[in-house]
Amino acid sequence: MSSRERIVRRVLDALGEARGTGVDVPRGYRRRLTAAEAATRADLVAMFTERVAARRATVRHAGADDLATSVAAALWARAARRIAAPADLPFGWLSELDGVDAVADTGLTDLETLRGLDGVVTGCAVAIAQTGTIVLDGGRAQGRRLLSLVPDYHLCVVHADQIVGTVPEAVARLRPERPLTWISGPPAAGGPEARRVEGGHGPRSLEVLVVED
Repeated sequence: MSSRERIVRRVLDALGEARGTGVDVPRGYRRRLTAAEAATRADLVAMFTERVAARRATVRHAGADDLATSVAAALWARAARRIAAPADLPFGWLSELDGVDAVADTGLTDLETLRGLDGVVTGCAVAIAQTGTIVLDGGRAQGRRLLSLVPDYHLCVVHADQIVGTVPEAVARLRPERPLTWISGPPAAGGPEARRVEGGHGPRSLEVLVVED
């Protein structure tokens, strides 16, 4: 008997008569933040900013009128010269770029080409204040999952009205059949000698631009 078969057998034995029957799943977890934690939209934005920064991501703030300027400033600060962008990224987001070539994703599939770019700019589906998490679902301005996982730098635009308090609130906005990517800071794993290694399965640098309308 293989290890897998032994584990499955032990699980089935533990279920006993409950095997094959419905099991009540306790759902007593918190669904919303309390008013003391986040009474206003500004509170949510502040919590999200704090939690994202704690996840080793860089956070910038912008108003709707200076979004394009802020995107350009972030890219110039990294000396980016060539970036990827979803084909349906709003044109206005990149309208202030000078000296930066934006490559629209109309079928980028070559990994070496993507790795050779200086980064990617996307939007998001929803963001979570409590955990400092951003969720992409492949919708408008987000592109394919490949775009946000291969380039070494990801600039993600998050509008204030996309920020919710908790994970259950975020899940309520999402469709489970979509290709969901949950991002909580640069990806990391335990490397040699238990040292944190970033960028093993995604961009080593995450920058979040919070747009307050």
